[in-house]
Amino acid sequence: MDTFTPSREDAVAVAATGLAKSFGGVRAVDGIDLHIRQGEIVAFLGPNGAGKTSTIDMLLGLTSPDAGTVQVFGESPRAAISHGLVSAVLQTGGLLKDITVRETLDLTASLFADTRPVAEVLQRAGITEIADRRVGVCSGGQQQRLRFAMALLSDPGLLILDEPTTGMDVEGRRSFWNAIRADAARGRTVLFATHYLEEADEYADRIVLMARGRIVADGTTTKIKNLVSGRIVHATLPGADPVAIAALPGVDDVEAKGDRIAVHTRDSDAVARFLLTQTAAHDIEIAAQNLESVFLALTSTSASASEGALS
Repeated sequence: MDTFTPSREDAVAVAATGLAKSFGGVRAVDGIDLHIRQGEIVAFLGPNGAGKTSTIDMLLGLTSPDAGTVQVFGESPRAAISHGLVSAVLQTGGLLKDITVRETLDLTASLFADTRPVAEVLQRAGITEIADRRVGVCSGGQQQRLRFAMALLSDPGLLILDEPTTGMDVEGRRSFWNAIRADAARGRTVLFATHYLEEADEYADRIVLMARGRIVADGTTTKIKNLVSGRIVHATLPGADPVAIAALPGVDDVEAKGDRIAVHTRDSDAVARFLLTQTAAHDIEIAAQNLESVFLALTSTSASASEGALS
């Protein structure tokens, strides 16, 4: 059994068209189209209630859409999973605390007709050194890497990660993503949902942003950032008056944390000029919009008029 490699660069791993799902009177997913090519690393972002989890559940065959179609590698989600083409790393669950890491992988491997060697997935997940440790005494980050190793056993073409680093410390998150990235470099398709925007910025080839059950933006990180105009002016200003600064032409928002302010503006030159000539501000920096500011702008209730997909 060879390590999974995509058949061709333009092959489609996920094809969802007109996907919709409601729960009672709530429209969780509102007719979205989502196509992911083999080999892509896609970040799936959105605030709580945006419809991300409902969409992932439909991609995994855990729930059926009310309308629309979804295929994974040309098959239904359940068929793709039964053929070992899809695996998922979820936030919690799925682990027996009284057996060891290696025993967990041996048990999981016994459920498949053919799998990668346990020693190999231990190494890929970076947990060889804890193979004989009971799962119950593993840290949260180690347990997540065990889930990653379990997902790799069937050598899936598509790996779905739902908030995979929740509860990890900074070092654990970095180690986990290094393992994910190394495996993705072998040709695997990765779709991950996360609340850590810096993870999306650093690791994703593409970002899909959902809000209110719809896809409001879809493109590279650079394209997503360019959807919101303006820049951010940072400065140190003791005793800053946010109201006065917010009254300047072109200013959309002012954030103050102690003596440090961040001014979101469509006219950064005017703001910088005001700060330098009319205030005691110093350490002034002008930066392009970051992913967090774009995320907030596009997912706010006032962003409805800006909805649309960027290809």
